[in-house]
Amino acid sequence: MKKSNKPRYRRILLKLSGEAMGGPTGVGISPEAVHDMARQIGEVRELGVEVVVVIGGGNIFRGLAGSERGIERATGDYMGMLATVINSLALQDALEKLGVATRVQTAITMAQVAETFIRRRAVRHLEKGRVVIFGGGTGNPYFSTDTAAALRANEIGAEVILKATKVDGIYDCDPKTNPNAKRYSQITYSDALQQRLKVMDSTAFSLCMDNKMPIVVFDFFRPHNLRRVVLGEKVGTVVTS
Repeated sequence: MKKSNKPRYRRILLKLSGEAMGGPTGVGISPEAVHDMARQIGEVRELGVEVVVVIGGGNIFRGLAGSERGIERATGDYMGMLATVINSLALQDALEKLGVATRVQTAITMAQVAETFIRRRAVRHLEKGRVVIFGGGTGNPYFSTDTAAALRANEIGAEVILKATKVDGIYDCDPKTNPNAKRYSQITYSDALQQRLKVMDSTAFSLCMDNKMPIVVFDFFRPHNLRRVVLGEKVGTVVTS
């Protein structure tokens, strides 16, 4: 049977971890890892899909870890937000080297390097075929980039959140420690909460559940997996109502 080349989604939000930017070590910025991400995003843009990206900053600085070492929590979170902007600029550079038009918008005003987040402007960029990268989290301390992804996905009318990970979906326990771990192809929000499956932090997950925003958790590091998800192939785990 011939596979369809028609995308299942018109507009997606891709959530990338900061650690993914660091390659195998998860620290700093790996040019090879970033260019691989850009290639996968470029593949999806070629299908005509509108792409929004939210990136974490854990490869550079994580606010919560900083507060555990004595940095005031709000200050640490702002430092983490700035780290996400560095990652956003790195991804923008890689995408534009591939000829993919890109805009970075930040939740914290820094006009010299990026646009300030304006919902209508972000949507207009998408309509013009540009990839929009949201940096700076929500702009507020105590909120994770998972929450930023859930918030932005709902704001700009994305149809799904694609959460990029290093595993091929959600399991009932850690597959690294238990070879008999069961992978779910689909699970409901309530079941994921009851089983404490840590798809996202509770604030982000509640926002998705309240607004019926589906989440697909998939292995981003397998070649062409992002394209496969967008085409509707059974990749990873789908979290729905």
